[in-house]
Amino acid sequence: MKKLLFPALMCFAIGTFTANAQLKGLVNKAKDKVNSATGTSGLSTNEIGSALKEALNKGVTEQVTKLTAQDGFYKNEAVKILLPAELQKVDKKLRQIGMGSLADEGIKVLNRAAEDAVGEATPIFVNAITAMTFTDAKNILMGADNSATLYLEKTTATPLYGKFSPVVKTSLDKVGADAVWAKILTKYNSLPLVTKVNPDLTDYVTNKALEGVYKMITVEEKKIRTSTASRTTDLLKKVFAAQDKK
Repeated sequence: MKKLLFPALMCFAIGTFTANAQLKGLVNKAKDKVNSATGTSGLSTNEIGSALKEALNKGVTEQVTKLTAQDGFYKNEAVKILLPAELQKVDKKLRQIGMGSLADEGIKVLNRAAEDAVGEATPIFVNAITAMTFTDAKNILMGADNSATLYLEKTTATPLYGKFSPVVKTSLDKVGADAVWAKILTKYNSLPLVTKVNPDLTDYVTNKALEGVYKMITVEEKKIRTSTASRTTDLLKKVFAAQDKK
């Protein structure tokens, strides 16, 4: 009986081992198919996450920082803050009566306030980038050309508005915007046959500053996605090569 039992146990063990090996093989094949389908074959979760964080940090460092310099908004046509619709008629009327220089100064001080406010953005972006999950990173990698920017916008817009708004308000006073615009609006509102205006400049500049920040991050993201020359590290080259194949 013992002689018969031992071979039987051996056959059972071998069969179990073979079955487990086959199951493992099937699981690995399934993973390979998923990775192949999403264009991430051969990449570890850590590599994908690290590369996306590196790309976003590059966007913040190389693009957002430029906006904090003097004329970062004012001389950048992509993000320069122009007047809201209700103030465009003010601008037009001032130029008609020979006060174009005052109108120009009004636009400049709005942009100066935005340049001041953007300095508050970096810590919030760093927190959002650090909190990125693997699922976030994988979806971003294989997504549209602005997927990383959209992720940042979704996760940072509310806290950034909260940070920007008081800085914009303080800056409008610091750069003399309040005084300039008080003069502009007083002059305009005193003209006959005009509808008086009293815009919320703090809210307007805050929202325009946010738009400018995300627009410039999109610029850098598209560079990394479409130009191999912008992938300045081995990790960026390796991970974004997978995106090239999608």
